[in-house]
Amino acid sequence: MKDLPAAMRPREKLLSMGASALADAELLALLLRTGVQGRGVLQMAQGMLDDLGGMAGLLQAPPASLTRIRGLGPAKRAELLAVAEMARRGLNGQLREAPVFESPQAVRDYLQWRIGTLPHEVFAVLFLDAQHRLVADEEMFRGTLNQTSVYPREVVKRALAHNAAAVILAHNHPSGVLEPSRADELLTQTLKSSLSLVDVRVLDHFVVGHTGVVSFAERGLL
Repeated sequence: MKDLPAAMRPREKLLSMGASALADAELLALLLRTGVQGRGVLQMAQGMLDDLGGMAGLLQAPPASLTRIRGLGPAKRAELLAVAEMARRGLNGQLREAPVFESPQAVRDYLQWRIGTLPHEVFAVLFLDAQHRLVADEEMFRGTLNQTSVYPREVVKRALAHNAAAVILAHNHPSGVLEPSRADELLTQTLKSSLSLVDVRVLDHFVVGHTGVVSFAERGLL
């Protein structure tokens, strides 16, 4: 980065223009600090983002996937994992501090970061209290690329264990196709009926992908 004009170097650019002015690769380059032989830090940062599926993929990357990146030693891996955990706790904290529907975008951001770039399908549940604040977030079922088995009885059991008054359902589509399927609609209605028996409301069901999030409630499917 020494070859860049001072005003274009990520650190100076951030200090003078703010973090939002930096591209994803520039932000990551600040954490990496140095590149590898034959590859500058900005090139290394962009290559990591391309390989891992962007910033969301980087923040979700398991430790094992980071060990395969040339030039990423234990210290840098530890820093990246720490940043990812800080981001997760920050988003989680937002949902715990206020009713979730006072900040719907926070829910979308959290879910997209949490499950949007996973290569396999998962079904997650956000358990909420009577004020619709987050009590717990659980990945309840994990499946293959195309399907997962969801057991309403287990969702009801966890809702009772958390003394939840409401839930938000979410699952990802690794294919990137965000349109809810007919099976998704039937599952939503089954869970809604099952949870209503124990006085727990289903507030929404989100289909999550790496490019966006689709709400069942907004589609009139609840």
